[in-house]
Amino acid sequence: MIEPVALADFFTVFFTAALVILCGGLYALLFAYARVKNVPRLIPLAYLAYGGLAVSALLLARAANLLDGGFWSVVVVLMLVGYLVAPHGIWHLCVRTHDEEEQDHDVPESRPTRFFQP
Repeated sequence: MIEPVALADFFTVFFTAALVILCGGLYALLFAYARVKNVPRLIPLAYLAYGGLAVSALLLARAANLLDGGFWSVVVVLMLVGYLVAPHGIWHLCVRTHDEEEQDHDVPESRPTRFFQP
């Protein structure tokens, strides 16, 4: 069983949890903006924000006593890996989806069948 967070660690948990949210949002925002607007110089800043996310998530896990058990350590690592690769996967999914839509528009459409003739 996980032991509860000590009162002395409450502010650490509070601020590191806030940093997880802020750094995660900043990473996603910078990554998406860099890809959509084709500004590759923002990608290192996105990874810097991810580094802040990783550090704050590990500090949060330590302060919340989640690194003592093997299961929760695995959950924290999987969360960090997932948040690193998710924006890449979403970007590739969006690009391929829009490429297929453009290809569909290039193909001449057949006339739709009308059920009711005037």
